[in-house]
Amino acid sequence: MERLQETGTMMGRLMKDMPNQVKQFAGFVKIAEADGAIDEKTKHLMLLSLGVAFQCSWCIAIHVKGCVDQGCSKEEILEAAMMAVVMGGGPKLMYIEVVYEELDKYFD
Repeated sequence: MERLQETGTMMGRLMKDMPNQVKQFAGFVKIAEADGAIDEKTKHLMLLSLGVAFQCSWCIAIHVKGCVDQGCSKEEILEAAMMAVVMGGGPKLMYIEVVYEELDKYFD
């Protein structure tokens, strides 16, 4: 889980250097990701799609794990990722490889 470890290390460093900002941001994220008009599972699928759209391999790792934690199937995760491809074309399609790398950690 290399990408997840990298983000954890970076967040640990930020927490040491900028604890107030990190706590405020984390609080916002927790509220934004919680069930509301849109359920938490759907929000994680949306966040994964956005990670692909923004071509952020660390975001993809975080949100694939979030999707898995919310009980998403491999098929649901791939469909969500493909929505970024619908809007962004070939460059986004290449990031499906990162999605597969992360999926392989959770699915056979």
